[in-house]
Amino acid sequence: MILITLLFAVPVITVFSFVLNDQNDIWQHLVDTVLADYISNSLLLMLGVSAGTLSIGITTAWLTSICEFPGRKIFQWALLLPLAVPAYIIAYTYTGMLDFSGPVQTLLREFFGWGPRDYWFPEIRSIGGAMMMLSLVLYPYVYLLTRAAFLEQSSVTLEASRSLGMGPWKSFFSIALPMARPAIITGLSLALMETLADFGTVEYFGVPTFTTGIFRTWFGLGDAAAASQLASMLLVFVFVLILMERFSRRQAMYHQQIGRQAHARRIQLPGKLGWIAFIACLIPLVLGFALPFTQLLFWTIETAEEMINSDFYDLVANSLILALITSLLALALALFMGYGQRLNNTRFIRLMVRIASMGYAIPGTVIAIGVVIPFAWLDNTIDDWTRGQFDFSTGLILSGTLFALVFSYLVRFLAVSVGSVESSLGKIKPSMDDAARSMGYKPFQVLKKIHIPIMRTTLLTAILLVFVDILKELPATLLLRPFNFNTLAVRAYELAADERLADASSAAIMIVLTGIIPVILLSLAITKNQFEPSANRKSSAGKEPETND
Repeated sequence: MILITLLFAVPVITVFSFVLNDQNDIWQHLVDTVLADYISNSLLLMLGVSAGTLSIGITTAWLTSICEFPGRKIFQWALLLPLAVPAYIIAYTYTGMLDFSGPVQTLLREFFGWGPRDYWFPEIRSIGGAMMMLSLVLYPYVYLLTRAAFLEQSSVTLEASRSLGMGPWKSFFSIALPMARPAIITGLSLALMETLADFGTVEYFGVPTFTTGIFRTWFGLGDAAAASQLASMLLVFVFVLILMERFSRRQAMYHQQIGRQAHARRIQLPGKLGWIAFIACLIPLVLGFALPFTQLLFWTIETAEEMINSDFYDLVANSLILALITSLLALALALFMGYGQRLNNTRFIRLMVRIASMGYAIPGTVIAIGVVIPFAWLDNTIDDWTRGQFDFSTGLILSGTLFALVFSYLVRFLAVSVGSVESSLGKIKPSMDDAARSMGYKPFQVLKKIHIPIMRTTLLTAILLVFVDILKELPATLLLRPFNFNTLAVRAYELAADERLADASSAAIMIVLTGIIPVILLSLAITKNQFEPSANRKSSAGKEPETND
């Protein structure tokens, strides 16, 4: 356990170690020229995404959990679909649709008879465009957790506020929203971590942020130390978000009645109000999923004859095999750590597990740098020794192969598997372990014959979640992939960077289609497990109808 923790902490330790290094000329050049832009753009991007995700996520969460209107049952799960679309893919898609030569502006010119200088159209490739793209795919983090918080709120509290003269909206702002604050902050923190980790969107839109600066310093200037110092500054932003989220949960001292009978009655939205709620939920779903998916599908059909060939199948095979191997390794490590913690649940072991799984909050560019520097040093050390002892060169056996890429994925996404395994193990009563041990089963046999069969569905879900995250990961793959090895994410990025947006659609839509699977599973799980409030509660009769959707 300690060895695994130390191994997975190496990337972060490596990056932070460069903070103590002397500043070289390149770092000073960055400070004098672009560092202020990296900081200001990152902060501005976080501010814009905060506004976008909060406004969309809270509004839709309140409407689908507390209100009754046409289409609510569909929207409550469909609003999660934008999670399946990586931000860089939606950025490429909207650029193709909204550029001067795209279908939107072309249609406007043909319909109104305008010339190129007769009208103004907002520039999609801007920091404002990046804010919009990221908000459209990240609002489900806020929506998901906030909706769960609203559903758990007690009818006693909400109806007491109404008995004191508060209307539905005043009750929302004064009671429901403050009680949901910890969930809102947690969802916002996750969205902002993804914003800081984003590379494809800001790079394509030409917005200089820490992630683009790290990439350019590493590849353009060839300075690992300066890139690591930028990465360490980015980590400070990430850790501030983590502390903010933890502080919010620590300050949450809201106590309320929890139970099936405690749910508040839904607010019936009649007539126009119901259709306004319908439109409010429809807009983010259309803009965040339906419209870009339709455009990608159209482009894929249009370019299928040219782009879907043996090279494309090689890309699919590379991506799927890499994701499958890594997700299985992540699950094996998670089982080892989760079960080890169950057998010896001390504070020290819990700390080791937390440290080993902290990589999910760290951007892929930071992890890539933290992986390649120690691996390159180890490669060179081994090569020097074999040259001296056997006159034989080993080459780059770690940093120049898929080993480094798989390790970076494990550092980045191990937390997903660990969280799933811990949650599932926590539902198994310790008495089952004791009964099995009394029958002569050793710990490994207990895990193999009892726990794994019980947790089978959760384990498959954990594999699927890590699998899809790896398919979508761009910056770490771009930095660490071996020569002549491409994945779907890298290919989509390369084609989009060459302005071949339609050609990039086949790789992009494969990623989106794969990403839809866990989103649907998540939606079904939420629908199955969360108790819904009833619109027609018969409290006076002491009875209430079924509230599951």
